[in-house]
Amino acid sequence: MERIALLFPGQGSQAVGMGKDLFESSPKVREVYERASEAIDLDLASLSFEGPEDELRKTVNTQPALLVAGVAALTLVLERGVEPWAVTGHSLGEYTALVAARSLKLEDAVRAVRERGKLMYEAGLETPGTMAAIIGLDAEVLDAVVAEAGSAGVVQVANYNSPSQIVISGDTTTVRMAMQLATERGARRAIELKVSGAFHSDLLESARLGMEAFLESIVIEKPQAIFVANVTGSAIDDPEVIRENLVRQITNPVRWVDSMRTIVDLGAERLIEVGPGNVLRGLMRKIDVSVPTAGAGSLKEIDILMDGSPTGR
Repeated sequence: MERIALLFPGQGSQAVGMGKDLFESSPKVREVYERASEAIDLDLASLSFEGPEDELRKTVNTQPALLVAGVAALTLVLERGVEPWAVTGHSLGEYTALVAARSLKLEDAVRAVRERGKLMYEAGLETPGTMAAIIGLDAEVLDAVVAEAGSAGVVQVANYNSPSQIVISGDTTTVRMAMQLATERGARRAIELKVSGAFHSDLLESARLGMEAFLESIVIEKPQAIFVANVTGSAIDDPEVIRENLVRQITNPVRWVDSMRTIVDLGAERLIEVGPGNVLRGLMRKIDVSVPTAGAGSLKEIDILMDGSPTGR
């Protein structure tokens, strides 16, 4: 069996209209949307296909909408005979990855990310902060910048996305201080992001505590594929360790570079980004180009992936 790793995107990959072609093509996909919508009493099909964009961009809505779009694409990929050898996801995408690995049930996953989005938004109101992408600065240099600026407030690395793109997070004043220091130390660009909170930082402690309590009620099974976690960048299969890592992920960095290198080192032969957008493929081109990478977010992409040409449906 070909060693195929499925990658699931996180917040930022959403777009009005995502998943509509999948929904219209398959009764199984429609069932996915119905089950997920019923689980959280929210019409995810209408939200995803029609918006409005301002509603879709709200963290509490974005997270379940992205998860169901990813599971919809996964449904068609599985229907075409692809069995994941390994899975991972970027931040929110970890939950979709765990559905793919049959570790989480769809209904539990969508309820969890709905709660996650609510808790993260509320934490952003309680302890406001921001995030910034630092482009073109070595991770060790940026770690030193963060340590220096951190003496004045809260700033942490939130996402090690690629060797040339790292995101920092914290209170607004300290993040901006770190942006200035990073520019002075040689960063090509420092871009403040439009976000509702300082995700993956200690400012989200209340959200971490909330998710810890919520996840106690969720059944997590042993994954039926290799699962690589954000917090460690390594493969884990113990359900209680997975639960712990989903909690820690709220305030800890996404070690995406380590995660991708782990999957490559374990022997992945093909990587497929399952869900909206192409963010993860773009990052992979900056991490390692030795493994072929493809997308499976639209019906056309899935058809091309399976037989080399679209069916025209």
